Amino acid sequence: MHRSSQTVRALLFDLDETLLDGSRLQESIVRACDMIAAGQPGLEAARLVEANNEVWLDYWPEVAEKWTLGALDGESLSLEAWRRTLRACGCHDESIVRLAARIHRNLGREAHRLFDDVRELFTSLKSARVPLALVTNGASDTQRDKLRVLGMEHWFDVVVISGEVGIAKPDASIFRLAFNKLPAERENVWHVGDSLTTDVAGAKAAGLTAVWLNRSGLVRREGDPEPDLEIRSLSNLMAFISE
Repeated sequence: MHRSSQTVRALLFDLDETLLDGSRLQESIVRACDMIAAGQPGLEAARLVEANNEVWLDYWPEVAEKWTLGALDGESLSLEAWRRTLRACGCHDESIVRLAARIHRNLGREAHRLFDDVRELFTSLKSARVPLALVTNGASDTQRDKLRVLGMEHWFDVVVISGEVGIAKPDASIFRLAFNKLPAERENVWHVGDSLTTDVAGAKAAGLTAVWLNRSGLVRREGDPEPDLEIRSLSNLMAFISE
């Protein structure tokens, strides 16, 4: 972890599971299924939940890359997932498909939460005038909607979303798109993310200092990318920021 001694002049952040806590998303699906079943005789909430889980296990591998690289938007992804869910439960009504997707979208927005250490860190970073960028994988509409709901868009000097640029982490190019727009030399740019395979590996490939946010205390396995710095909380970062 030799590079943690480098002065931080700019920071890149991952979004999902780094800043945005996704632990309530499954609950939003269960609530959506309850609401859908309550308004549609013949549909059972428990069966809808079961069918939805089965659909995602089968459907997601088919479309993950398309969604990540922008060939499939989040709205279309959700509609098809609910279409398959409802068909598995014997419902073929497209109006119900659209209703289900709308209910889940609204509940999903309510489920968006930042981790407890996020706002304090960004307040401190703003005071320290550290240039910031977001580098996130996902469809443009999905990721932009998260930023709008949480009021985060203005936090970053640069936002790079894989679905908008056709490049995804861990490709080093997406990191370069971000840090080349920041007023800092590469050796003084750090990237913070929760994933060893996408964030740490990608940042290191781009020549950045890779900070692994390991909130749950996972143990790296043999062959896993090695971060330059490992932290358990974002609050640990400010000790490395020069005023």
